[in-house]
Amino acid sequence: EATLHFAEFGVVLLLFLVGLELNPQRLWSLRRSIFGMGTLQVVVTMFAVAGAGVALGQPFAVSLVAGMGFAMSSTAIALATLEEKNLLPTPGGQASFAVLLFQDLAVIPLMLALSLMASGHADKAGFDLMAAGRAVGLIVLLVVAGRYLLRPVLRYVANTGLREIFIAFSLLLVIGIALLMQSVGLSAALGTFLAGVLLADSEYRHELELDIEPFKGLLLGLFFISVGTSVDLGLFIRVPLVVFGLALGIVAMKVALLYAIARGFRLCGADGVLFALGLSQIGEFAFVLFGVATAGGILTRGDADVLNAAVAASMLTTPLLMILYEKVIVPRLAVGEARAADVIDEHNPVIVAGYGRFGQVVGRLLNARGIGTTVIDHDPNQIELVRRFGQKAYYGDVTRLDLLEAAGAASAKLLVVAVDDKAAAMATTLLARQHFPALAIIARAYSRTDAFEYAELGIPAVRAVAERPQCRFARVDGRAEGLAHGGYAEFRVFERVGAAVG
Repeated sequence: EATLHFAEFGVVLLLFLVGLELNPQRLWSLRRSIFGMGTLQVVVTMFAVAGAGVALGQPFAVSLVAGMGFAMSSTAIALATLEEKNLLPTPGGQASFAVLLFQDLAVIPLMLALSLMASGHADKAGFDLMAAGRAVGLIVLLVVAGRYLLRPVLRYVANTGLREIFIAFSLLLVIGIALLMQSVGLSAALGTFLAGVLLADSEYRHELELDIEPFKGLLLGLFFISVGTSVDLGLFIRVPLVVFGLALGIVAMKVALLYAIARGFRLCGADGVLFALGLSQIGEFAFVLFGVATAGGILTRGDADVLNAAVAASMLTTPLLMILYEKVIVPRLAVGEARAADVIDEHNPVIVAGYGRFGQVVGRLLNARGIGTTVIDHDPNQIELVRRFGQKAYYGDVTRLDLLEAAGAASAKLLVVAVDDKAAAMATTLLARQHFPALAIIARAYSRTDAFEYAELGIPAVRAVAERPQCRFARVDGRAEGLAHGGYAEFRVFERVGAAVG
């Protein structure tokens, strides 16, 4: 048990890194999913499981406790899987993240309900109201300190020039916030997530990500080992039908309920399936809730052992379901289906619109120079292929103004138009020229005619001819070095219609 608590820091670090990817405005935009889908998912799943338990002859209290635990999904598994497969920016990934965040919030009132069920005394509620007051006070203190104190302290630490000190302070920051949140009965992961959100707009965001990433993977691995060692494996031999039957039944029930909720919130197609399959397992907080219920006498030790074994068994289904999603469901649903644009959660100096052969060449050159790029493509199959190789890419139609705005075109320095469709490429170019006059643009030309059309607009064009166009594009004016260092940037493309981009 002590090892399990220590290993939970892997989940804590994961939530902190996710928080760094969001800013308060982005989090506020998810409020409908967090409190709408999240509330509905927890309540509906809890009472559906409780009703099924009563129908099978179990006491109502035991069935309700099982419903509370089974309503939870695994933050460690679901979030790590979405991040690994680069599915977090998709609408289905964002909805999954919102529901997981609400589940973290819901653990506290659920534990309070279990305490009241176990004690039956009204004075317990008064004590918990005081604890709730302390929790709210700590959250307010964390927000104020994160806004006005953390950044100056990080600046002071960074000015020492010693990376070891910065790494040590980063870990101390995360662990300290986690312990403070636990001291008032709140989720440690929720507290560090909030801290990550507060630092999402800071200049130290990327440095924090790089320093904490290795520890996250190590502790997440330890977390799953601890989960395995905390389960009575003998149950899988003595009563395998009960354990696996319960796990598969709950997973199937959750898939059906989650998909229905997704459709109710207009999350359809592959995104709805991703939402349902990604959250179908039972989460690690179920161990905590069942432990509280056992200590309070609501569950017997035997009941808790069976429920815990079912939780562990349900976690084993997620990798198989995600393989099913990628190999079978996505290819079938992708045919003729209009897909919603991904949520773009980063702003970079360069936006690459279109990621075919030419776009990939440009992207590799920019990445080799250390220049951040935001890649957007309208082909879902191409996006899935790129993501399998671990590269971040977003699905969307670059001829839409709102998508360019979301990609940060107002603050970007360069737009590379590498869309395969000529009409779409010209439409994107004209749209960007009209609404973002300060944005430098380089476009791909398919012929001399295209090149001269772009030249009339004052836009440099690169022809994708056989004579190594990537080398032509790589011939960059020395001042382009400023692009990676926040200065002004200027690419010079030596092509037959060569021109300077200002």
